Amino acid sequence: MSGVALAPAHTLEEWGGLLTCVHCGLCLPACPTYQVLGDENDSPRGRLYLIRVRIEGREVGEGARRTHLGHCLGCLACETVCPAGVPYGALLEQERERLLESRPVRAWLGRLALGSLTGRGGRLLYTALRLMRSAGIARWAAGLFPGRVGLAARLLDATRPGPRPGQAGALGRPARPGSPTARPGSPTARPGGPAARAGTDPEPCASYALLEGCVMRGLFRHVHESSRRALDASGHREIHVSQQGCCGALHAHTGCMDRARELARRNIAAFERGGAHYIVADAAGCGAALRAYPLWLAGDPDWTRAAERFATRVRDVMELLAETPPAAAAPRSTPPSGPRSPRIAYDAPCHLLHAQRIDSAPHVAVRSMSGIDMEPLPSSSDCCGGAGLYNLFHGTLSDRILERKVEEIRAGGYDAVATGNPGCMMQIGAGLRAAGLKIPVVHPVELLDPETRPAGEV
Repeated sequence: MSGVALAPAHTLEEWGGLLTCVHCGLCLPACPTYQVLGDENDSPRGRLYLIRVRIEGREVGEGARRTHLGHCLGCLACETVCPAGVPYGALLEQERERLLESRPVRAWLGRLALGSLTGRGGRLLYTALRLMRSAGIARWAAGLFPGRVGLAARLLDATRPGPRPGQAGALGRPARPGSPTARPGSPTARPGGPAARAGTDPEPCASYALLEGCVMRGLFRHVHESSRRALDASGHREIHVSQQGCCGALHAHTGCMDRARELARRNIAAFERGGAHYIVADAAGCGAALRAYPLWLAGDPDWTRAAERFATRVRDVMELLAETPPAAAAPRSTPPSGPRSPRIAYDAPCHLLHAQRIDSAPHVAVRSMSGIDMEPLPSSSDCCGGAGLYNLFHGTLSDRILERKVEEIRAGGYDAVATGNPGCMMQIGAGLRAAGLKIPVVHPVELLDPETRPAGEV
């Protein structure tokens, strides 16, 4: 199916999930753009209607369709509340692909821009960005320039590694007695190593391969290292997969599905050769993309089964840690000593909560491994307005969506905010900087890191 309007005669496959929509409107209050704009066309139900009239061959302005579909964050909150199970996310990606195909020059420019962020050439870019970050240039530019330049600088500055509760005195909490942080040399249940659980034989360890990705590898290496150390403390063994690449999420969100499928095939082949039990993502958007590979490759008989096998092995890092708490951790009943335990606000990434349906795992893992109870923001289940590159293309709307969270954080008096996706960390961090709030934004796995991070990392 192309951007050309189809005749009214359709097969069920061509209709996709459109026919399952019962027009109940339950998606409207869950949609962040509808909440802000109050326009039916900027709701899931309205966007599905715009897709449907195109398929039926009725007149609809392509500009209006492009505008309203472009406003969508792809947060999938509508899927969570939909009683009919409409596959809105898949329909959105398909329609964006058609819209992009109708503008070949824009498609080429989009692929070029995404390639600079996600391809091999991105290494030089990310090196330069890390240097700008560590030299304070990003912070300086954030306070000097207005508009998109200032926003981009705040987003970059928000990737700076912040204080970690595992460090002595950081965020008001010393290392817990008996925890891996308090005893950095304590044994872990690794193959060939000493038993980690007193009085028991060493339990078999599951191997994992960490998706390094593109933005995560370029700007959030400290999160990767925290994930590795936390998984090591839980007895898991890493298998490095060298031929992996970008997950394809940014491409899928913008309609570049051909490239997204290429990246999916590459990753499936690479991780299959690696042979790890689990494929771990510490970016919610990446994890959701990995689990969507069977859908992306549903029309490719050579890859369908491989994609399905692959998706069953995918785990979010907090999901896996919740299943396997650290062997050397102190009992839950041991109270923290010293200053008060820090107050950590938690904001659920949309692609963890709505796409992967992972809700309690981050709380379970953090509570069992650190003794900290993260406090969900009142709007925790609502999108922050980051949505990949959305904040750069729809800055005003993105800011309006974020305002509520910033005010909740301001009013809550939190020591830090935790969220498990790089785009969310950057969006919330940039919003807090713009509001003059010096509150760090961290990944939940950083609360579990049993070691301190070297200062001045580039």
